[in-house]
Amino acid sequence: MPDEVAIRPDASFLATVEAKGGESVAGCYHCRKCTNGCPLAFAMDLMPNQVMRAVQLGLEEELLRSRAIWICASCQTCTTRCPNDIDIAHVMDTLRQLCRQSEVPPAEARVVKFHDAFLNSVRRFGRVYEVGMVTRYKLAANDPFSDMKLA
Repeated sequence: MPDEVAIRPDASFLATVEAKGGESVAGCYHCRKCTNGCPLAFAMDLMPNQVMRAVQLGLEEELLRSRAIWICASCQTCTTRCPNDIDIAHVMDTLRQLCRQSEVPPAEARVVKFHDAFLNSVRRFGRVYEVGMVTRYKLAANDPFSDMKLA
């Protein structure tokens, strides 16, 4: 089939994710409990169990380009449900960090801007200063007035 794109797995990617995140992704046997409990699975392009499988297969570029790693709210539902005690939310966070370190543009740029505003607020004030954080996020996202009625 000439229209298919060849997938070239990177065998070292699994080792990189496990070393950076400290989670044994290789231990996932794809029971899908993480996906079945995920409140945001409906909005993801890859389900949490598919993300875990892609890490195992070394599909780095596919993962770093996916929306799933940015849509994950780190609510820990997947982690709680995992029978192998894999902190899947932490794996997602590790993938976000790897994406930021690579030259792959994040699939959800606004989420990255929100993360930056949140972390900058914590660094600056030792906690989240909501008004300042939202102001910085809205300015960075170039969207200062879209939800003004909510305020």
